[in-house]
Amino acid sequence: MGKMRKVLSVASESVPLIKTGGLADVVGALPGALAGQGWEMRVMIPAYRGVLKSLKAAKEVWQSADLFGAPARLMQGKVGALVVLALDAPHLFDRTGGPYSDNAGDYADNGERFAALSYVAAEVARIGVGGWKPEIVHVHDWQTGLVPWYLRGSDIPSVITIHNIAFQGRFAREKLGALGLTQADFQRDGVEFWGDISTLKAGLMAADAITTVSPRYADELMRPEFGMGLEGVLQMRARDLHGILNGIDTETWNPETDPHISPFSAKKIADKGNNRRVLQEEFNLDVKGPLAILISRLTDQKGIDLIAPAIEPFLMAGGGLAVLGSGDRWAEAAMLELAARYPGQVGVKIGYDEVLSHRMFAGGDAVLVPSRFEPCGLTQLYGLRYGCLPIVAAVGGLADTVVGATPATMAAKAATGVVFHPVDALALQQGLLKLVSLYEDRAQWRAMVVRAMKADWGWAQSASRYAALYDTLTSNAD
Repeated sequence: MGKMRKVLSVASESVPLIKTGGLADVVGALPGALAGQGWEMRVMIPAYRGVLKSLKAAKEVWQSADLFGAPARLMQGKVGALVVLALDAPHLFDRTGGPYSDNAGDYADNGERFAALSYVAAEVARIGVGGWKPEIVHVHDWQTGLVPWYLRGSDIPSVITIHNIAFQGRFAREKLGALGLTQADFQRDGVEFWGDISTLKAGLMAADAITTVSPRYADELMRPEFGMGLEGVLQMRARDLHGILNGIDTETWNPETDPHISPFSAKKIADKGNNRRVLQEEFNLDVKGPLAILISRLTDQKGIDLIAPAIEPFLMAGGGLAVLGSGDRWAEAAMLELAARYPGQVGVKIGYDEVLSHRMFAGGDAVLVPSRFEPCGLTQLYGLRYGCLPIVAAVGGLADTVVGATPATMAAKAATGVVFHPVDALALQQGLLKLVSLYEDRAQWRAMVVRAMKADWGWAQSASRYAALYDTLTSNAD
């Protein structure tokens, strides 16, 4: 392979250092996947409390006597193979709470905190640090939306990825000066959004390309029911908008080598049954029909309110449900109430437990993902990998990755799950009953499970699409 080309990725979180959701998985996985495509990616994140301790051989590569109110420095180090640039600005990031909020709610200075990250990222892009200068910058979500805006007028191309358009980085107009913006920036074709500043909109207006995490979500974002006020901006930039599916870590999620389960493979599918027995015991279930699992944040977006009104016929037909998740109080209460009403058929654990989630994918027959919108979704991909067939709403990345069982897809030997539409309780109920009838035809069910397990949802394909996009943008810049 020839000389590696250089790309700076800027985000508010990255595994294995800090994670609140799927964004961190993508940011942490992309550098390894892109290395095989000839791109060296370094990841820039804030140095939240504890981050610097995790970096090996950290050295200072940039400093400022006054970054948004106090001194700051940029530390470069490694965690595993990942090269990290951590912005050490204690007045902004050294806090006891989470990355964005504490028990009292969102931090009042989130605008300034992430504007500072964006400002330093733009500086790194312009001048380079430690003898390393990127050819292109890739930013993620509202927290880094100001990077492309600050880079306007430079010759450095930028890409912004929308992981979830619901979070838009909205701040009062009075913060213009505090975010390093001027009145001239506060225009309809600038950072202004319904009378506020939106850092996400700033990125969407200024970046050379926009990506989102599935082709279908890219299409959906141009519609008012999904675009959340930004659909007009995305319609205007439709030619620069690309849907590129997320991948999954196929080493961590491998049923043949997973240390948390009784191993099985597409060739030895019968061994999956051992995991089902363990899961039934763990959730105190005695289920004869298909055992569905739900691993989710328990919120309205995830369609949790549809489950209770939809599930009774499925349970009456011999099905069962094991739930792991936490979220809104009403949703947690609804799940606990289901478990109380159907002992032996519904089991619920409130909270999150990564190791238990591996056992659930290994032991479940089907994974339920009734989301109202889902930019990509990783849950259904883990399900496919573990032969735990997804039942999904026909939205976003769910519709892009699961081939719903229909007469045509069954005849073509292509189906890998159940896709229901519209996103309501009746359609979910019908989807669950379809699952029961598929499960009853054991040969057909086994064929679907094997097919699901053989699909490749690793990062290689997605990384090659990002690399191709970088190639195009940098050759246009030359």
